[in-house]
This record gives sequence, structure tokens and C-alpha cells, in this order.
Amino acid sequence: MKHISIIIPVGDSIVDTIIAPYNLLRMANTYYQRIHSRSEALFRIDLVGLSKTAVKYQGVFSIAPTTTIDKVGHTDLIIVAAISGNLEKEIENNAAYISWIKKQRIENGAEIASLCKGAFLLAETGLLNGKSCSTHWTAHNQFKVRYPKVNLIPEKIISEDNGIYSSGGAYSFLNFMLFLIEKYYGREVAIQCSKVSEIEFDRIDQSQFIIFSGQKEHNDDAIKEAQVFIEKNFENNPSIHEIAEMVNVSTRSFLRRFKKATSNTPLEYIQRVKIEAAKKKLEATMLNIQEVMYDVGYSDEKAFRNTFRKYSGLSPIAYRKKYNREMAL
Repeated sequence: MKHISIIIPVGDSIVDTIIAPYNLLRMANTYYQRIHSRSEALFRIDLVGLSKTAVKYQGVFSIAPTTTIDKVGHTDLIIVAAISGNLEKEIENNAAYISWIKKQRIENGAEIASLCKGAFLLAETGLLNGKSCSTHWTAHNQFKVRYPKVNLIPEKIISEDNGIYSSGGAYSFLNFMLFLIEKYYGREVAIQCSKVSEIEFDRIDQSQFIIFSGQKEHNDDAIKEAQVFIEKNFENNPSIHEIAEMVNVSTRSFLRRFKKATSNTPLEYIQRVKIEAAKKKLEATMLNIQEVMYDVGYSDEKAFRNTFRKYSGLSPIAYRKKYNREMAL
């Protein structure tokens, strides 16, 4: 029998990313046994803690580990539940897991899957360096700064790179768990779990959920001033030279500093601000697509549609159908 370890973080964590994976994997075990007429489960599933003491979350929910890291000599899959709150503090609180995860990977070949901001704990091991990774869109900037050697894939719900997996944010971990169940138990079991749990199958993109509010967690005041200017004047299509001149920075230096501070080029930033404005108009008004396009500063319909899909994962029409209240009635 193979073994799965679901990590029980201490401190602030999203309790659902512990309970739901545990229940879905137990469900998968049951269906696998039924389909293949087996008396034994495919995996033994443990909730692995730093000690056997129950961990309390949000002052309400308690989870008791079934075993501890010092008792797990070999495991086949480690699921890193999501940490939350002050991430730097929570990484420190759970530092003992980091060397254990690394040891299981290097010495035993364990595969590892992080859920949501559990990617921060996984990245601390160094095992993600040079590999692709997903995490919650609200933490993208912080993740890029802290782990520059990791290839963050912002739009993806599911990332897979040589036995190391990661998921996007919040409840997208449910889709990710179906992905893992299909990998380990087979598609028939995954479809059964999907139907019984009523979880959408094969959803891999989180672009439509991202709310772009500008990356201002930096200390470059000139670039912050430029960002505010863009957000107030994007409909007028300001040029890069105009913006750089406005903040008294040479164009070449402006381009370099802007990319460093925001992880976007100025052009990408302008596009994202425009598309976010377009999304709000599509959600709240019945303006036609061309009217929305002109309102946010586009004159080329093809360019608008392509850019909208790039940053939202949907066409403007599909986005309106999904999120406009009047269209939903």
C-alpha cells in the first residue's frame, strides 16, 4: 500500500485545504476498491503534524494529526496545505516541515503537491527552483520577490513539473485534487468523485478570477506615481515617453525600474488596467462590446478581444454572460 501525507500546518492555515483533500482521497480509495474489486485501499492517508497535539484554527476548528513527521520514514505523496495570514511568520512557524519535505523528495523520490499559498512552504525547500509553480493570484507579487528562481505561472490553477505539483488559490484546490486523483487512481475514479462531489472537472485556468489592482508593494515612489497616473488616464492612451517625462525619469531607466517594481512592462500594466476597467463595465452595464472597447481606450476590436482573452481567460462576450447580473437573469 502506498502512502499519502497531508501536512497539518501550525499557525494560520486554511482548514478546508486539509479536510477536503482528506475526504476526497478517502472517497477515491472507496471507489477504486469498488471498481477494481480490491479489499485493500490504494493509499494509506495520514494527517502529518509536527507533534500529536491537535492544531486549532481560527479559534474554532481543531485537527488532530494521525502521525508526526518523525514517524514517517517514507511517503509517496506529500500534500502541503495552505498557510495564510502573515506568510513570513507562518513559514517560520512551519520551518521543521521544510527539511522533512526536502528529505522525502531527495532520498525517497516522494512527489509533492502544494495547495494555494502552501506553495510558499514548498518553495522554501529550494525544490521549485527552475521549475513551474502556481499559487493564489493575491500572492503573486510577494511570491515573485521572495522566490525569483521559481517560474511562477500566474494564470494556471494546476502546475506540474517532474513530480512537483501546485495549485492556484482558494477553492480551486478542489479541481486540483481531482487532477491528482486522476493521476493516482485513474480517470474513472476521478469522474466518479467529480460527479458525487459536484466539482467541475478539467478546470485549469484562474485568469477569469484575477482582480488586477496594481502591484504597489514596492518602494519606488516615482513608479508608484506613474502607476497612479496610468490608472487615472488609461483611456487617453498615454505614451511611455510621456509617463517617464511626467515622473522625471529617462525612458530607458523608467522601463527598467517599472519592470523591476511591478513585474510588468509599462505597456503590460496599461493593458491590464484597461482590461480590468472593461471587465467592470461588462459586469455592471449593458454597453455593447464596441462601446466598452472605446471607453477603455481601444480602437482595434481584434486587439481588444485578444488582449481581453489574454488577461481574463474568456472572450468579452463569454465574460459578460458569466458575470453580468442582467444576463444571468
